[in-house]
Amino acid sequence: MLHLTADTPERVPSFAAPVADRSPVGDPVARELSGRKVLVVDDDARNVFALTNILELHGMDVVYAENGRKGVETLMRHDDIDLVLMDVMMPEMDGYAATAAIRAMPRYADLPIIAVTAKAMRGDREKSLSSGASDYVTKPVDAEDLLTCIHRWLTN
Repeated sequence: MLHLTADTPERVPSFAAPVADRSPVGDPVARELSGRKVLVVDDDARNVFALTNILELHGMDVVYAENGRKGVETLMRHDDIDLVLMDVMMPEMDGYAATAAIRAMPRYADLPIIAVTAKAMRGDREKSLSSGASDYVTKPVDAEDLLTCIHRWLTN
């Protein structure tokens, strides 16, 4: 699992491999995910940093939005997004509303949206799925579980 403990996002150490070491050649999952574009929608810079590092280490391109409203706007500006990682609890427009708004647009009917949340109470998974999420993972994010989930949705 990836746990971040820092006072501010600026104090989070980089876990990214040097660019020369970011080759997905030896890892079959990374090879299949390499070049895919993921929209990360989260209001916490530490979460964005952690998710971006995981995804980029596996060759994926990351686009970021800081809340649900901006996530919907960003998605509409990038027609090559392959998957969305959607935080649930955000200001302005939460992940449930943003997911529902995305699902209301016919062109995104089949776009995989994975709810990523620290809110893991009874019924939250069902609420995420009923708002239109394809899947659900909890924070702190287990990198291997997240990649397995992403792989499942991008290689169907």
